[in-house]
Amino acid sequence: MKLSSAQGRWLVAAMILASGMAFLDGSIVSLALPAIESDLDAGVVGLQWTVNAYTLTLAALILVSGSMGDRLGRRRIFLVGVIWFAVASVLCAAAPSIEVLVAARALQGIGGALLTPGSLAIISASIDPADRGRAIGIWAGLSGVTTAIGPLVGGWLVDTVGWRWVFWINIPLAIAVVVIALRHVPETKGEQSRLDFGGAGLSLAGLAFLTYGLVAQQWMPSIAGVAFLVAFVLHQRRTPHALVPLSLFTDRVFTAANICTFAIYGALSAGFLLLVLQLQYVSGYSPLEAGLATMPPTILMLLFSGRAGALGQRIGPRWPLTFGPLLMALGFVLYLKVDDDPNFFLEVLGGGIVSGIGLTLLVAPLTTSVLASAPPDQAGIASGINNAVARTASLLAVAAIPPIAGIAGANFSSPEVFSPGFRTGTLIVVGMLVVAGVLAATLIQKPPRFDELVQESEQDAV
Repeated sequence: MKLSSAQGRWLVAAMILASGMAFLDGSIVSLALPAIESDLDAGVVGLQWTVNAYTLTLAALILVSGSMGDRLGRRRIFLVGVIWFAVASVLCAAAPSIEVLVAARALQGIGGALLTPGSLAIISASIDPADRGRAIGIWAGLSGVTTAIGPLVGGWLVDTVGWRWVFWINIPLAIAVVVIALRHVPETKGEQSRLDFGGAGLSLAGLAFLTYGLVAQQWMPSIAGVAFLVAFVLHQRRTPHALVPLSLFTDRVFTAANICTFAIYGALSAGFLLLVLQLQYVSGYSPLEAGLATMPPTILMLLFSGRAGALGQRIGPRWPLTFGPLLMALGFVLYLKVDDDPNFFLEVLGGGIVSGIGLTLLVAPLTTSVLASAPPDQAGIASGINNAVARTASLLAVAAIPPIAGIAGANFSSPEVFSPGFRTGTLIVVGMLVVAGVLAATLIQKPPRFDELVQESEQDAV
């Protein structure tokens, strides 16, 4: 269908609303954590699981969910995901205890895994090829806007009507998506391959045990998690329908780009989680003020990611992927000065601007390097793997860094305990980003298809 048609516009609108719902939820829950901790007596472990339960099921199931859409119908799986996400959001909003909230967040992650791959796949399968690039550009741009306004909306909701509205807000969005999709989105299917539920189960078990072991600081669950993940790799080597084709990792650039992804996105998730908690627990910021303080990186990405992509095309991916993480590390060094009376312009805003410049510099070349280092017929699965790597990194970093930094115990939120832990955790984040920059400098080269993919994306954007 043509993008200019009424059906085409409604289809893209539904995909933007659905993606925005998932992105918005991911960006604003962190701001609500202090309010959740106070209301439900959650403790630091409860807060970690409030974030990690969602990321765990999302990271473990996102690849198999994309295959389910191809096999069973993309619209069908997408709608199941939207409805599932909405029902889980109701459970989150009504949770009487932290245990119920964590369980509901895990269910919400399943819904997110079902709907996230479908939104872009539906646009690619349904919109006329001549309009597809512009449709994807609109989808990416407006989905990014929802991410940018997330801290503003989330902070305002927590400040004015309470943390439960962070989840209630998903309900009208989900209803609108379902109504539009039923009327305007056609059903499409892809390659009819077998579904690797065995691989999905092993990855879910491995990540669950490993995350639990890291949060609880217990060796046995961590060892069990590693064992399940080793079994997952062995299963992927044997099965003809692998979620993760291991042959992709024979390419050095693909492997290096995913290692850099792991370090960068793990550092980013843990670093900003610690920052928004430090701003509220120690600096005395309201949720809205803490949300506003974290907006500069997203705003910079929205404004300048296109120019950063063009720069990457001219000079290749190595140097953007080297200096981007190093600039992010410098931004987090500035955040180290955030205390009970921070200098907003130098330490809070300055840290956000410097880290935002680094993130803007690296995102487009990183994504293009992953796609360009994979065979053309495996570009979709390569992108999915990179997405899963980023989410797994977020999961494990949020699980591991707070206890390593000493943020634990019943009094973890007191400034005397949290502030030293914040500085230790932020130093770990800085180290991860420096490692990513060094790895990029030594291992990243321009893949043969890099320029070709950049030119294609520029033509699509026009």
